Amino acid sequence: MALLTPLFAFLYHLPQVYKWLLKPYYVASLFMAVAFLAVRKTPGVCDHLSTQREDGNSCDFDWREVEILMFLSAIVMMKNRRAITVEQHVGNIILFSKVANVILFFRLDIRMGLLYLTLCIVFLMTCKPPLYMGPEYIKYFNDKTIDDELDRDGRVTWIVEFFANWSPECQSFASVYADLSLKYNCAGLKFGKVDIGRYGEVSKRYKVSASPLSKQLPSLVLFQGGKEVLRRPQVDKKGRAVSWSFTEENIIREFNLNELYQKSKKLGKNKGDALSPSCFPPTPTGCRATG
Repeated sequence: MALLTPLFAFLYHLPQVYKWLLKPYYVASLFMAVAFLAVRKTPGVCDHLSTQREDGNSCDFDWREVEILMFLSAIVMMKNRRAITVEQHVGNIILFSKVANVILFFRLDIRMGLLYLTLCIVFLMTCKPPLYMGPEYIKYFNDKTIDDELDRDGRVTWIVEFFANWSPECQSFASVYADLSLKYNCAGLKFGKVDIGRYGEVSKRYKVSASPLSKQLPSLVLFQGGKEVLRRPQVDKKGRAVSWSFTEENIIREFNLNELYQKSKKLGKNKGDALSPSCFPPTPTGCRATG
């Protein structure tokens, strides 16, 4: 059953995976991920490669190459146990496939290793994963608007994500947070985001470190009456985030979203907005607020 569960999950998300894989970033990443396999298995190319196989077959993996691939496969499986989204699963596979390619190419020929490593560095510097552009009910803050918006109406509860565009964890979490905003946004419960990679003053003001070493990105903070009530992940005395999984189920449970949503709907009714579509779970084709 442990093996069937991830298989069923993959098949369920297969149409979405195809959509991602057709994007230029993932197409290029897949080609780089299978580069060593292509070189080792392509007739006319593999014939000129060195090998440690006893039968001298240079078009098949030797025992050391198999050992390296098995070891990195085990690491991918361990990393994917904590992955939240399909993007993270695919990203982990691609990342460690590239690591395996670097090791295997250097072992095969240092010139090929240097060439592949150079390609990886160029790719890393010039290509970024596609940002989430789907539907959402989220207000984007800057350093001038966040304080005013949080203090505007003390009856409104805000959940704010502190993120940075360069963070892979934030990129992977974007679709999860957007889905939560579509389900729970209403007159008394709002969702916001602020890029602390861009607005460093906000990072200091709300004590969310943008350093990769702190592991604080993304951070979700619940505000009521303009005051912080709850934060995930929590931060220890050394300024490092306590490990916490940003799954939709964890967020709903920890932030008590179901109860918050039921209470927050009453605010719209008290204002005479009982028929406002924003007070019910929305199903828009696209909605993006900015501030």
